[in-house]
Amino acid sequence: MPPATASFATNRSRQSPADALSSRTESFGSAITPDTSARPAMQSTTNSNFPSVANASVTPVVTPAGDASTDVTEGLSFSPASHPSALNVPREIRVLHVVNGEHFSGAERVQSHLGRCLPDLHVTADFACVKPGRFADMLEEHQSGMAGENWGQCHRVPMRHRLDWTAVKRLARVMAEGEYELLHAHTPRTAMLASAVSKWSGRPWVYHVHSPAGRDCERAWSNRINAWIERRSLANCSHLITVSNSLREDTIQQGFPAEKVTVVHNGVPAIRPARKSKPTIGGRWTIGMVALMRARKGLEVVLDALAILNNVGTEVTLRCIGPFETEAYRQQIDAQISDLGIGHLIDWVGFTQDVPGELARLDAMVLPSLYGEGLPMVVLESMAAGTPVIATSVEGTPEAIRHGIEGVLAEPRDAESLAEQIQAMVSGQYDWQSMSDFAVTRHHQCFSDHTMAHGVAKVYRRILDPMGHSTVG
Repeated sequence: MPPATASFATNRSRQSPADALSSRTESFGSAITPDTSARPAMQSTTNSNFPSVANASVTPVVTPAGDASTDVTEGLSFSPASHPSALNVPREIRVLHVVNGEHFSGAERVQSHLGRCLPDLHVTADFACVKPGRFADMLEEHQSGMAGENWGQCHRVPMRHRLDWTAVKRLARVMAEGEYELLHAHTPRTAMLASAVSKWSGRPWVYHVHSPAGRDCERAWSNRINAWIERRSLANCSHLITVSNSLREDTIQQGFPAEKVTVVHNGVPAIRPARKSKPTIGGRWTIGMVALMRARKGLEVVLDALAILNNVGTEVTLRCIGPFETEAYRQQIDAQISDLGIGHLIDWVGFTQDVPGELARLDAMVLPSLYGEGLPMVVLESMAAGTPVIATSVEGTPEAIRHGIEGVLAEPRDAESLAEQIQAMVSGQYDWQSMSDFAVTRHHQCFSDHTMAHGVAKVYRRILDPMGHSTVG
């Protein structure tokens, strides 16, 4: 990262595919700072059979303001041009995603986009929610039957507790009745269930690694339990999908075979709402944090950075968009805001379904994550909206945001570093319009929802038809 520019005082086939999975086991329970001068393209570590979306140098391609329907698909790694058979598959397949379903945060956004986009690739994607909550409700709300609007059918399979094994039988029944031939799990809890149902049914399963299970929260014991459950469950997993190269490397280091780990970067729709205004150098800027507010997102750090900026006369307002995970954490944040005396600089928005609309109201999006980020969806949504990003250089985030091009990167857990990068942005060290245009272009080329769906569908077909995957997309 370049030196700081300012300093601050510290303050549907019925044939079982099991025979095709030669590596399956039969025993359940065995189981940064970027160099901005060179601006290099990110190097993919994905195996050749399953290429990830390679980062490429880009030339700005500006979507007309207010045109939310434009979706530039030229240059996509999984585009129809490069994989024409992906849109002409020989048969329909049915996949049951096993998810928690409690919140509607980053992982659930991935799931909703897959449920919406996969049918275009002849893949029916439905959902079994084992902790049905907001996401389960939203799945049921999106049952219009209109193309591109339906997210998939919702099956409620509630678990009474983490070790409620009756859910295995209920989930197996859902799978049999729905004629699903593949399971796709997204969390350690659902991996445990998918592993057991796979043994029962003889159907393969895929695991989607959204973030490191061992670095998910501040509770070390919870991280250890989740990581242990995940490792044990993966013994009979057919394939892993990781949302970033950093997660792939982490998974391989834990002992999972490299040839069974594929990077499919997260993707979001190309929605760039019209802006009512653009920021001016020296004016008051509005930055926003879009997240499920919990400790690992680093809200405390951005509040400290805001106080630092306020003390040196830099006018910045923070919009907090998203709910709190717990009331206890909300009270902790309220106390910090009171101690810092910055309540007048905070605007609370809460949960919203219109993330692009909220992003268009911001001059920049800030995500001061401490750890645990695979590839944050809100970073990609900000890029699509043309909103420059101020983030911390943790795990997958630098694979999307190149420092000084689509946004800026600060050191995690460092309020001074974050304040310096915010100051660099608002003082005009970087050209806001260029950042906005580069962000939109990079999203179009590398991180669209259709790109993500193509990558996931390719993994499915490799598992279900290992001999014919090269001709079916």
